[in-house]
Amino acid sequence: MAQALNPYLPSWEYIPDAEPHVFGDRVYVYGSHDRFGGPLFCMNDYVCWSAPVSDLSDWRCEGVIYRKSQDPMNKSGRRCMYAPDVTRGPDGQYYLYYAFDFLGVMSVAVCDTPAGQYRFHGHVKFPDGHVWGTRSGEPFPFDPGVLTDDDGRVYLYSGFATKVPAVASGFHSLTNEGGVVLELERDMVTVKAGPDLLFPTRGRPGAFADHAFFEASSIRKVDGKYCFVYSSQHNHELCCAMSDSPRGPFAFGGTLVDVGDLFLDGNTDEKRAVNYLGNTHGGIECIGGQWYVFYHRQTNRHSYSRQACAERLERAPGGGFRQAEVTSCGLNGGPLRGEGRYPARIACNLWSGAGTARYDIRFPRARLAAHPYFTQDGRDGEERDTQYIANLRSGAVAGFKYFTVRGLRSVAVTLRGRADGELLVSDTPDFRSVAAHIPVSLNSSQWRELVSPCILPDGDRALYFRFTGRGSLDFHSFDLRGDGI
Repeated sequence: MAQALNPYLPSWEYIPDAEPHVFGDRVYVYGSHDRFGGPLFCMNDYVCWSAPVSDLSDWRCEGVIYRKSQDPMNKSGRRCMYAPDVTRGPDGQYYLYYAFDFLGVMSVAVCDTPAGQYRFHGHVKFPDGHVWGTRSGEPFPFDPGVLTDDDGRVYLYSGFATKVPAVASGFHSLTNEGGVVLELERDMVTVKAGPDLLFPTRGRPGAFADHAFFEASSIRKVDGKYCFVYSSQHNHELCCAMSDSPRGPFAFGGTLVDVGDLFLDGNTDEKRAVNYLGNTHGGIECIGGQWYVFYHRQTNRHSYSRQACAERLERAPGGGFRQAEVTSCGLNGGPLRGEGRYPARIACNLWSGAGTARYDIRFPRARLAAHPYFTQDGRDGEERDTQYIANLRSGAVAGFKYFTVRGLRSVAVTLRGRADGELLVSDTPDFRSVAAHIPVSLNSSQWRELVSPCILPDGDRALYFRFTGRGSLDFHSFDLRGDGI
């Protein structure tokens, strides 16, 4: 049977900000659409991916569901569509909410089916007809999260923490005090009530201590309570807040997932992150009776080519969730089989000999030259499995979690580059015990397979690969081999 890997979509697909929704017997993922190697966020049109609820390894591309140029305010297609969300309205149709980068307007598209061809429906507006975001002092429309409640009432959440000047919005000076909620009429575009501030940004009264709202609004109903998911002031974690009412007040519910596993086991030091940090955005969904959190990771040493990941969530006392660990097997239902070939691109841990970095403007690109990263051969949109880890230099580690190991006898790695040294394999990140020493002597741009004996006790284990030596390696894949393999 096929396994679900993490990232769960094909290696050539770059879907950040993914919102999962179960409609019927399939789970649909709606997200932004990055371009590999692109210089901006969300440069491509919206596509949708779906999978059977019963098999989260079997993802199918539903194709382009909405194009940038369909919005009357973007006929040229020059503006980029940021994070969307979808809800099934009281009339049974499906409504797609989105905002163009920093235009300062919230738009709506509609379709008869979850993943068909959406058509423009309108801009969110007030009863007097003026479009939200076109008057000074209004909250900046950004990152929609939308919920059709059990009683048919519709709630729209939005917010952004960074001040956007009027010249960027194209209209007026808008406010950015935090996350807001609006109730919509049944036409799905007219504001019935609000916007009301629910989630103040850092430094404002009522902000969640050390986990204040930044962006990425998402809303779900969990056992009768309202669970608001958002990206915090740290930017690389998704948090949740819980309430008995869609209008709040909400109580902080903790971290759901962090790209670098920060806040897990008390670690708050970004220098000790297990992964390269950058923004993340997503949502939660119950699929086949199991809750998952969906988020994204960075590739290509910047924040403009992001990929969709997901992890299982465990419930916490009080109705919330415990923080999930980032893994290579998020949607698999458990560890991966400890045999066979796996792509290096599913590494959930990655760092250099000097640790990790943060992919944003505060980290000079010149310093990134020493760090490993995920990238691919070929151009954006080419449906070829060419993704790999590039630039493994001495001390760099790629980690994979988890595998059910049974009778492991050897490991093969597919590498290329110009390097002399060895690749060590261990089941612990500190390499206190080494399961394999793979000699490396390469001077080629062609992929080459190297094999070494590898002995690990049976059980559910992580695998870490560390290069020590001179030069740099590209890491394409590894093959776990047992008795008779």
